Amino acid sequence: MNIHKRFVVQFFFQLTIVFILFFFLVLSFWGIIGFTIMNEEPSHDLSKAESYYFEDKITVKKNKAIFDDDLKQDAKKQEGWFLVITEKGKVIGSFRTPKQLPAQFSESELAALTLQPRSLSTEYTFWELKKSGQKPMLLVFGKENIPFILLNKVKPDVDWKEQQLALSPAALQLIKEENGWVRLVSSNGKIIDHFGEEKKTGKYSKKELLSLAKDEQNSTAAYHDDETKLTIITGIDDSILSSSLEDGVTNAAKNSFLIIIALLFLFLLLGTFWYARKFGVPLLTMMKWIQNLGSGIYEQPVDLQQQPLLQNKKGKLKRKYRLYKDLIATLTVLTETLRHNESQQRKMAKTREEWISGLSHDLKTPLSSISGFAQMMESDTYSWTEAEKKEFAGIIAEKSSYMMELLEDLTLTYRLSNQALPISKEKVDMNEFIRRTIIHFVNDPANSEKEFTFQPYEGSVFASVDPKWFQRIIDNLIGNAVKFNPAGTAITVSTSLIEQHLIVIKIEDDGIGMDNETVNKLFQRYYRGTNTSESGSGTGLGMAITKQLVEVHGGSINVKSTLKEGTVFRILLPTEGHSGDTLYKTPRKI
Repeated sequence: MNIHKRFVVQFFFQLTIVFILFFFLVLSFWGIIGFTIMNEEPSHDLSKAESYYFEDKITVKKNKAIFDDDLKQDAKKQEGWFLVITEKGKVIGSFRTPKQLPAQFSESELAALTLQPRSLSTEYTFWELKKSGQKPMLLVFGKENIPFILLNKVKPDVDWKEQQLALSPAALQLIKEENGWVRLVSSNGKIIDHFGEEKKTGKYSKKELLSLAKDEQNSTAAYHDDETKLTIITGIDDSILSSSLEDGVTNAAKNSFLIIIALLFLFLLLGTFWYARKFGVPLLTMMKWIQNLGSGIYEQPVDLQQQPLLQNKKGKLKRKYRLYKDLIATLTVLTETLRHNESQQRKMAKTREEWISGLSHDLKTPLSSISGFAQMMESDTYSWTEAEKKEFAGIIAEKSSYMMELLEDLTLTYRLSNQALPISKEKVDMNEFIRRTIIHFVNDPANSEKEFTFQPYEGSVFASVDPKWFQRIIDNLIGNAVKFNPAGTAITVSTSLIEQHLIVIKIEDDGIGMDNETVNKLFQRYYRGTNTSESGSGTGLGMAITKQLVEVHGGSINVKSTLKEGTVFRILLPTEGHSGDTLYKTPRKI
């Protein structure tokens, strides 16, 4: 998954979480309002509460009901009372109950209590309480039926014949105290006379009379006089109660809204810090990384304890950086490339300095010889014979040839050190390749005093080599065996396989051999003969170049030697295939 898709997935899940949180906040808002209404309404009128409201506020211990203090306060404020009765009619709890109520109810008494009409001075509300581990109980809440009390107080004061209210001072006082009202209504619904806060005037329709009893804003009672066909309606104005309830709900809504705003603000702050950590910190870290690269510091950023910022203790990418793992992988490759390039530049600079130093050192001796002989030939003090001039010219040509060879070797080793040598590999039959090389040495009259033997692998064996540069390797090794050993030395070249994967090429002789110091330093530059006065000493770079060329071909070379016994060079190369066809059954002397 690329970085674009990971960002899409990340933002999708994050926005989904935000939506879910917002949804739950809205639910919480309405839940708080609903809970407030559920708790506010009973505090103003307990008769409208549900049974579960009381189940949390009434506990039974040792067969005795205990009322919550808040429940007692609400009952006292509403001038009501409570009674808790078991299935057998026993009263196990009461609060502010009238004295005339019994402590034990019979079935008939319970029926009379629960089935009595509303037109009594006391209004009853009943709930069945079901508490876990206990038998169901009956909760009774009673309070004065104020509209019925007002009706009984007003009824004697009505002048039925005059069709008017002639209320006594006591009735007027009671109506005012209870926030009540009274109306005298004719047979056709017309309001003839009225008193109280409720300013209803005009005429009642049948629909209004039917809905009056169901109106939660009003508690009413009525009496009809059959003789005059007039009706008295009394009631209590519950608008104040409703207004108080609405105020409570409004305050709860405001508080809920403020809480949600505070939660949203807190969520915004936490979200801001989270996003800054999730997206900002990794970006700042990578910016620091890029700045380090620009400053030449080719390493990943580290903390104060010099520990990597991007990895944990197990070496794995930390969670907050995984979103950018493609970018981090690219920066890692860039860092490694720049570090490698810097290393190569330093290596090239060092090699260049060594090349210049070696060149100036190695050219000084032959140039001194050439300059000396040229000055001698130019001098008028002496008269040189033709033979002497010819000798001087030969020495100058020899030194010039040596200088050319030295320059070529220095250039070659410089290119090898900087991986700048072009290699064009081919699949070559090594038996045939080495056989032709040995024939070349055998045909050289200068090597007539040496004995050459070739021991090829019994079959064709192939390797991937550059013919030009691999020829240089074999020529150097055989040439050194010829050059540094006396007449009569036997030189043996052989090829073989190791586990069918590696070609082994051996060049061995039974000549003068080398001591341990020479063997240990043989592949170092300039170890052998930089003094051009020594015949056949070479440039001192041949064996160093040979080792470099073998390594360029993916192989290795080692040497073993013993003084007065001889030397063995062993080259290992990866094979490119072989066959069992026998080309050379026995060792061949060439």
